[in-house]
Amino acid sequence: MSTRFDSPSIILTGGGCRREVSGILSGLDVRRPLLVTDPFFKATEFVAEIQASLERAGISGELFSDFQPDPTDQNVKLGVERFRAAGADSILAIGGGSALDVAKIIGVASTNREQLSEFQGYQGIPRAGPPLVAMPTTAGTGSEATKVAVITDTVRNVKMMILDSKLTPTAAVVDYELTLSMPKPLTAHVGVDTLTHGIEAYVSRKANALTDSLALSCVSKVQECLRTAWAEGSHRQAREGMSFAALQGGLSFTNSSVCLVHGMSRPLGLMFRLPHGLSNAVLLPTVTRFSWQGAVSRYAEVARVMQLAPAHASDEAACLALV
Repeated sequence: MSTRFDSPSIILTGGGCRREVSGILSGLDVRRPLLVTDPFFKATEFVAEIQASLERAGISGELFSDFQPDPTDQNVKLGVERFRAAGADSILAIGGGSALDVAKIIGVASTNREQLSEFQGYQGIPRAGPPLVAMPTTAGTGSEATKVAVITDTVRNVKMMILDSKLTPTAAVVDYELTLSMPKPLTAHVGVDTLTHGIEAYVSRKANALTDSLALSCVSKVQECLRTAWAEGSHRQAREGMSFAALQGGLSFTNSSVCLVHGMSRPLGLMFRLPHGLSNAVLLPTVTRFSWQGAVSRYAEVARVMQLAPAHASDEAACLALV
């Protein structure tokens, strides 16, 4: 049986790697990116620094930040209008999961005439969008490495999950320094999202040898780094570890799948306006208790990687330690 693995063509990691984004865009032969960033992030020194580096390379981009957390089809419509009015030839997304998701859909909506609702589900996008460079500011959703976006359909009041290889960013630029200012609640929420990605990608029936190694490494990194990143926001090693874990989590689940936690967290978040990571945190313990008997050896390995059970423990004992 064959296994397909989708990922960005370029993955750049490390502190300060944001300064290399102009070189990536130049290498893609684009000159007018639409800069999509979160409303609260657009006034930061990081965005100004990135814009200045682009200008020095002869690249000029218009800023777009008119969208909300859990972006909607109306946000996408406005973004497409801005993309076309600016004569943009690419997209540079700088932000959390919402910014990256809305940027993905703006891109494909700019090259397709179909309604967004027709994209819902798997491989429903006829034509690829322009080059997309994704630069996450949280650690996180892993959206910088996935073929997934979630957009709210305001007519049906439904969170649409759109899965298509055409949504995979052209390049992912993962600079942990952009995450150093994350407040504690956000660090916790997106950190649990990362953990959930790793666990669900590993226990999924669609898991494979490539995703297994990434998923377990993601879980291990979260176990090692999340508490420190939450307690000491300026701890560079912990922040870097969580950024790397988020990347691994994204790569693993987009090529395996998420499971029941994510399936339930989307409607929960929509109904009660909960942050996505918080929805996952509410559901993960209960879903794990419900599910572990369906994948005993895999949940047991998760428990061992999280150092909740010793290597010599039986699979059942390890699972009970996990829950």
